[in-house]
Amino acid sequence: RREPLALINLKKKHEETGEEELASRLDHYKAKATRHIFLIRHSQYNLDGRADKDRTLTPLGREQAELTGRRLASLGLKFDQIIHSSMTRATETTEIISKHLPGVKKISTDLLREGAPIEPDPPVSHWKPEAVQYYEDGARIEAAFRNFIHRADAKQEEDSYEIFVCHANVIRYIVCRALQFPPEGWLRLSLNNGSITHLVIRPNGRVALRTLGDTGFMPPDKITRT
Repeated sequence: RREPLALINLKKKHEETGEEELASRLDHYKAKATRHIFLIRHSQYNLDGRADKDRTLTPLGREQAELTGRRLASLGLKFDQIIHSSMTRATETTEIISKHLPGVKKISTDLLREGAPIEPDPPVSHWKPEAVQYYEDGARIEAAFRNFIHRADAKQEEDSYEIFVCHANVIRYIVCRALQFPPEGWLRLSLNNGSITHLVIRPNGRVALRTLGDTGFMPPDKITRT
């Protein structure tokens, strides 16, 4: 719902000067800036924790977050904000990353929490959540996609660089939706802990995937995919 033409009430068009008037009004609604979206998967965490608060980062996970933070800082970009999942492992990853990006505001959201976005095709034998989970999580993760992944607002003058710290399932689903690939294929993608996925959204709405799950900045013995 961000196509400029969809934002104009065509009934107000003047019959004689409609073409010229429409063109000038369209310019008012056209995006001018490019959005750079950096999707970060949280670092390795304690899989034995029963509740979310117990699923804290492991010592290796904390190292991974440090490496990711350094990598993001080394890009020399002016990041606008860090939006992160409210789950413990994502919050802790964000706290470590943000030390390398002083002054960048952090925003927590439940929309980016981990879940089952849509039933995968082909199905897998080792992961079969209840059908109701797809309905509950799927609606929420789709809402996250629609809320966060879109072209820049027409009022935005300069390109923006935003970081989203969340989870593998969420990132994989968002990538498929953003590229207009069948979202049921999300489970065919694999993401390492602390990896960086870079989406670019142009003013005309076109999306490009610059990197998917990059961990080339980590030593091989620090890479995990739990």
